[in-house]
Formats: sequence, structure tokens, C-alpha cells
Amino acid sequence: MNLIVLIIISVIILITAYYTYGKYVSKKLGVNNANTTPSNTLEDGIDYVPTKTPIVLGHHFASIAGAGPIIGPVIAVAFGWIPAIIWILIGGIFFGAVHDMTSMLASVRHQGKSIGYVIERQIGNKGKVLFLIFSFSTLILIIGVFADIIAKTFVNNPYVASASILFIVLAVIFGFVNKLFKNSKYAFIITSIIGVILMYFFIYLGTFIPIVLGYNVWIIVLLVYAFIASVTPVTLLLQPRDYLTSYLLYGLIIAAVVGILIANPEVKMDSDIVIKSPDLGYIFPVLFVTVACGAISGFHSLVASGTTSKQLDKESDAKVVGFGGMLIETFLAILSVIAVMVISRKDYVTRLFSDGPVTLFADGLGKIISAIGISEEMASSFVALTVSAFALTTLDTCTRLARFTFQEHFEGIENNKLKKAGTNRYIATSMVVLSSVILLSTGEFNVLWPIFGSANQLLAALALLTVAVWLIKNKVSASFVLIPMYIMFAVALSSLCLFAITNFQNGTYILAVLAGALFVLAIVLLWLAKNSLKNEEYKRSSYCQGKDK
Repeated sequence: MNLIVLIIISVIILITAYYTYGKYVSKKLGVNNANTTPSNTLEDGIDYVPTKTPIVLGHHFASIAGAGPIIGPVIAVAFGWIPAIIWILIGGIFFGAVHDMTSMLASVRHQGKSIGYVIERQIGNKGKVLFLIFSFSTLILIIGVFADIIAKTFVNNPYVASASILFIVLAVIFGFVNKLFKNSKYAFIITSIIGVILMYFFIYLGTFIPIVLGYNVWIIVLLVYAFIASVTPVTLLLQPRDYLTSYLLYGLIIAAVVGILIANPEVKMDSDIVIKSPDLGYIFPVLFVTVACGAISGFHSLVASGTTSKQLDKESDAKVVGFGGMLIETFLAILSVIAVMVISRKDYVTRLFSDGPVTLFADGLGKIISAIGISEEMASSFVALTVSAFALTTLDTCTRLARFTFQEHFEGIENNKLKKAGTNRYIATSMVVLSSVILLSTGEFNVLWPIFGSANQLLAALALLTVAVWLIKNKVSASFVLIPMYIMFAVALSSLCLFAITNFQNGTYILAVLAGALFVLAIVLLWLAKNSLKNEEYKRSSYCQGKDK
């Protein structure tokens, strides 16, 4: 396969999908800018803030991307690059983009609340409680894992730590200036250009002022930062940092594409399709669980219905941010596969678990980017820094999302004192950070992490289920949501079943029980959804009969 041909075909498919299938999904959802979004009706200057489309896209893309569309696709090449590319393209267009956009718009139509709230309104309170417990647990795990990953990265690469801190300072200044001149179109363009230039300069500056701290100190610093990012106005830190950081990934994508067009690197990876990997298992369901971000990821529904939906200035932005943002991530996932196609399968298998997928990605893409005239070492360092920067966006976004989840659980409490305490953003964030500290102190996340690949896809299936019920109750044909929903339930439930059996046989009973519990949770929510639709049908038939009489 010629890499230039692969890139061109992928770009044509994704752009065509945006303007055709994206338009179709928008029409099915009844997107209408005459509908006022929650960011305008509930504007509070903290979470609900009407925001320019490029900034919301930058925040959303930076939040959903992280390291997911890099790690998953690189590992999935163990089954062959052909099935990986096919699933990424089909999954990204017909599964992921639909999942992200529908989750986002469902939230917009429900006061910018999370999928958990939408479940309560469409399926019932029991469904909401189950979903919130599941999503809160997932987010806490992600916070703990990414805090650990970032802390270790900062310890091993002090220059990355200094550049990251400089990024945060720059983001605060950018947010302040942008708010000061929010009514000026030209001021936003000028500050964006200056901000992006300074961000890239700080990468260079960071090499001269490395910050050397111990692992435990970095964990404390990161969790304090996550707390601050969660409680402060979204326009002050989270939004501008994600927006500026997104240009790191845009730059990475552009540099990679230009490098491929200039050098047209040789494809050394064979085109064999591997049905069973000795390290991973069978291609179904493992491939569809491994490639989550880039194809479809349940975590995206938490971002789409958590922070992003509260910032959309108009409904049509959901197509740009939700559908378009997912397709950009899909293209990044394709670049991740390409990054390991330039090495032989023998080298890939040898290095995958010894060096890790991020190192493979950085080395492979660094070799490609070096074609534009910079050293391969510098190019690889830039790629690694970009991955680390996006890991930090995942950390702060997840903390805010976990805070929303915690608050929404207490919104329905009748006890006013308990409700007031539980919905307080400082108390809620403190509980999130405390839970993360407990998890980090036990170190259990190293053992529990593998199960959340399956849980993440289950989360996607549950989000699609919620959207399907909402659409059906509003008399909208939901086949474009139901088909990916059924497939994702098949993937997630099969994976959890295999995971439970395997761990039970290996004597890892805790993981087996967890997998079984998630399996049961999915079945219960399916049953609740079915009953909800049955009750809705009964109400309609009763109403029609009464009207006939």
C-alpha cells in the first residue's frame, strides 16, 4: 500500500462523510438555530458559557483525543493494519461521529445535563443512578491512571513538565484577554495567532528550564491543578488551555501529512490479517474494544454531554464540534496506524510491549515528520510532548466531568441540606479528588485498567441506547442510532463475558466479578429502556382510545 494513496483516500472519505452523512444526521435530529441553547438560557460564567465555535471545537477535540486514538490503533495493528483501518473509518463515521453528535444534542435539549440526566428523563431514576455510579467510577479511574502517567512522564522528562506549566500560564492569560475583548472578532484572531506562536516557543524554552520534582510531589501538584481547573470558570483555564493545546495536535497532523507527501515512506508492515493474537486474543471482539477513541468511545459521551454541551452557542455547532471533531480524531487514529506501518511486523511485535505503543508512535511518526527538514530526534520529542500535553487535558476535563456527575446525583435529593452540600462545586470536586487519592494510594488501577476497555465500549452502547429511546419517544426513526447500538452491545457484552471467564479461570476473582457486574448492569438498563418504551406506547394507545370515544 502506498501511504500517499492511503492518506488521500482517507481524507476524501472523511470529508465526504462530514458533508453527506453529517447533514443527514443533523436533519434527523432536527438541528435548528432557532432553538436557544443552554449556554445562553442558563449562562452562569462558570460552566454555562456561550462560546465561539473554534474554541469549543478545540476544547472538545483536546478532551476526547488524549492518548486514546494513539494507543488503541497502534495496539490493534497486531491484527493487521487492514482491519484496523477499515474499523477506524467505518466506526468513526457511522458509530463514533453519530454517538458524539447525538449525545451532545440530546444534552443540549435537556438543559445541558449529562447522559445520566437524559436517562432519568427518558428511562427512569433507577437507570440514572446505575449510570451515574458507573460513569463516576470510570472517571475516577481515568483521573488516577492519567495522574500516574503524567507524573511519571514529568519525572522522566523535566522539560515536558516545564513546557506544560508554561502552557497553563499562557492559557490563563489568553482566557483573560479573550474575555476582555470577547466582542471583537479581530482581537480573537490576533490573540489566537500570538497564543499559538508562544505555545510552540514554550516547547523550545522548556528545554532550558527543566523542573525536577519527585513522583509524589507531582501527584499532589497535578491533583491541586485538577481541583482548580474544575471549580474555576471554564473560560479562565480549561477552555483556553484545551483550545491552544489543540493546535499542537493540528500541527502534528499537518506535519505528518506533509512528511508523507514529501518522503512517501516505504510500508514495511505486511498486509496479513491475524484472526487470533497470542497476546490479545481473537479479532472479535478485541479489535473493536482496543480501537475505541478514533472509532467510537463511550468517554466521548461524557465530554459531549458534560462540558461541551454547556458551551455551544447554537445548535448547528453540534455538527462541527461533535461530528467534525470525531472525524478529526478518526484521521489521527489513521496516522497512528501509519506510524507503525513503516516498521516490520517483527520489529513491531518485539517493541510493542517492551517500548510501549506511545514510543512506537513517536518514533514512527518522528521518522515521517523528519522529512520536512528537522532532525528525527527533535521530531520524535515533539510527538511525545504532544501526547503528554493531551494526557493533561484528559485529567482536568475528567475531574470536571466527575464533579458534574457527583452534583447531578444530589440534585434529586429531597433533603435540602444534603442537596446543597452535594451540589456545591467545591465539595463535589473535593470528593472527586479524595476518591482519586484513595485509588492512587492503593495502586489497584494497574490491575483494574484492562477491564475498562470493555467498560468504555459498554458506556458507548448505553449512550446510544439513551439517545435511541429519546428519539423514539419523539417519534423520530432511530435506525441510524439503533444499528451501531446493537453492534456495540454485542462487542461490549461479548468482551465482558470473555473477560469474566478468563479471569475466573486464572483465579483473578475480583476482576471476574467486576466484569460480571458490568454485564448485569447493561442487561438491567436494556430492560428498563424496554419497559420505558412499552409504557410510552401504552400511554399513546390509551390516549388514542380515549380520543376515539
